[in-house]
Amino acid sequence: MIEAVMTYDFLQYAFISGLLIGLIAPLLGVFIVVRRLSLIADALSHVTLAGIAASLYISQTVAFFASWNPLFLGMGASIGGSLLIERLRRLYKSYEELAIPIIMSAGLGFGAIFISLSNGFSTDLFAYLFGSISAVSFQDLVIVIAVTILVGLFIILLYKELFVLSFDEEHAKTAGIPAKFLHVVFMILTALVIAASMRIVGILLVSSLITLPVATSLRVAKSFKQTILYAILFGESSVIIGMFSSFHLDLAPGGTIVVTSILLLIIVLLLKKGKGMLLIALAGGCRNE
Repeated sequence: MIEAVMTYDFLQYAFISGLLIGLIAPLLGVFIVVRRLSLIADALSHVTLAGIAASLYISQTVAFFASWNPLFLGMGASIGGSLLIERLRRLYKSYEELAIPIIMSAGLGFGAIFISLSNGFSTDLFAYLFGSISAVSFQDLVIVIAVTILVGLFIILLYKELFVLSFDEEHAKTAGIPAKFLHVVFMILTALVIAASMRIVGILLVSSLITLPVATSLRVAKSFKQTILYAILFGESSVIIGMFSSFHLDLAPGGTIVVTSILLLIIVLLLKKGKGMLLIALAGGCRNE
């Protein structure tokens, strides 16, 4: 694949996009998991699906929009969904988790309608659902780079505020941190990452790349910063191994990336369990002596 990447532009776009997604998805994922908002990624991915399906339907029915990148409407739908989730969480203060299934259901409903209107599953839609290396264009790469820069600046400039907000929202408010504003911006960036990742990972699998590397990292990290570093390491490993497997086995990259993430998680869990059993055995041996 390395020789092919050096030869073909579309593989270069896909490889660079994959590396950037492997960085920003787990990076945001750490804060999402710590704040117990993991299912938000699923909800926004379904809303993004509705936006993509709507864009494909519009491009089929209106000639003027035939050349438009469906990613734009997908990103718009994802951002709108993130803002609606935040609004619903405020309306249902005692039942904030209701906002997630409401938006997820709406995304699935509208997605199903637009898919049926656009004559069912097409090759383009399948590529958006599960990812496609050959579908990544230069325009998609530019979008991923722009989102990466935004996420990087947000995390670097507001790391301390995000750290406090993630672990103690009430303390953050009393300390003068603009919690509502930061949360809205964070949700919008999460929506952008989900939309930007769908070309490589796929709409239905992108939430896995946000949460699985973090789940693996939590089993080995000893601090919050270590959790971020390990999550990025596991995320990048999943993307690289998954993309190589996808290229050589002619499979959807989203599937191979997610399966790689699951295998890494299983390996870490088994190693931790084996280490624990070894320590117990050693402790037992010491008592006997």
